[in-house]
Amino acid sequence: MQPGCIAYLRNPRVWFTLLLVFVCGVAAGVLFMTLAGPRAHNPRALAWEEARKQVTLERLRKELDLTPQQAAELEKVLDDFFAYYHTLQSQMDEVRATGKDRILRLLDERQRQKFEQMLKEFQAKHSP
Repeated sequence: MQPGCIAYLRNPRVWFTLLLVFVCGVAAGVLFMTLAGPRAHNPRALAWEEARKQVTLERLRKELDLTPQQAAELEKVLDDFFAYYHTLQSQMDEVRATGKDRILRLLDERQRQKFEQMLKEFQAKHSP
């Protein structure tokens, strides 16, 4: 390497800029996956969730005898709740996938097959 290049790599501003670009890329990726994750591409799931929200809203409106203003505020609260829930669900999906990937990298082929079978059995027992 040339002496000027080494000095360039020792400059803290260069490292800070690279770190900033990396962090922005990660943030953009997380934002994209949160907003356009797998659930966003499933119109049936979105329609079901909207229907579930409407059923909940209507039930609370009737049973609590809400005013129109209260119902409007409640709808905003439910929207916030569902958005927050989906953010958490996406994060949990990512944590599960990362953990599974790390475990699979530790195992040999025979162990991987057995582990995959164990996961299938667990999911069959615990799926709704």
